[in-house]
Amino acid sequence: MAKAVLGIIGGSGIYDLPGLENVRDETIQSPWGEPSAPLRFGTIAGLPIVFLPRHDKGHRLSPSDINYRANIDVLKRAGVTDLVSLSACGSFKEELPPGTFVLVDQFVDRTHRRESSFFGRGCVAHVSLAHPVSPRLRIHLAAAADAEGIAVARGGTYVCIEGPQFSTLAESLTYKAQGYSVIGMTNMPEAKLAREAEICYASVAMVTDFDCWHPDHDVVTVQDIIRVLGSNAEKAKTLVARLAADFPREHEPCPIGSDRALDTALITAPEARDPVLLKKLDAVAGRVLRT
Repeated sequence: MAKAVLGIIGGSGIYDLPGLENVRDETIQSPWGEPSAPLRFGTIAGLPIVFLPRHDKGHRLSPSDINYRANIDVLKRAGVTDLVSLSACGSFKEELPPGTFVLVDQFVDRTHRRESSFFGRGCVAHVSLAHPVSPRLRIHLAAAADAEGIAVARGGTYVCIEGPQFSTLAESLTYKAQGYSVIGMTNMPEAKLAREAEICYASVAMVTDFDCWHPDHDVVTVQDIIRVLGSNAEKAKTLVARLAADFPREHEPCPIGSDRALDTALITAPEARDPVLLKKLDAVAGRVLRT
């Protein structure tokens, strides 16, 4: 079995990961362009950790400006086997007030400006995304939250919008009527790309507001969100520390095959594959392309 390496993507309000030991920063080159920031390597309780701030320090990048392909590619090159996304979000449910953590298990992608696949002309692949979250990783997150007394909702659908604007009232009411749990701007195409890279992925959606559907919360402002981000960030760091302390040191095979997603995904005949694209896919798909 491979050694487990836990990746953490920090969203809004989480630009560093205190508690890391043996810290070093490294810039890893990607054929897909520039990632959000250099990777921060370290350990927690002896477990290898790789941290990446999604928006860069100082929140330099908007959701639409993030190079999601480069981010996932460099995490794969760093050896990450299991990836946890920490993301701020709005809530569509009264029972998910600001401060709640939601362990998302489904996504709806409403983005339209982002490159959403490593594959394409010259090497086509279709991965299964029916269950986009690794269930075993989500179980570990729930256990860590329980151990630290952090209230979490186990399951929920995250609708990802393009942004950077918040929703219109009509959009917010529509998403609420569809039964979605939370809304954000960053988990897609991140989750899709993690699946293509055969990295087990899970998301912790940290509620900062009720979006604009709520009669007592009809305007979402950055100032309102920032007030909640601080306490959410502290809880998230506690959650990660406990997750790392209890995390298996050997990578556990994913019961839904997240870590073998390319086994049945490639459709382009070997003789028709573009060598230029194959070179770019060396980290993401090297396991199957080399066989």
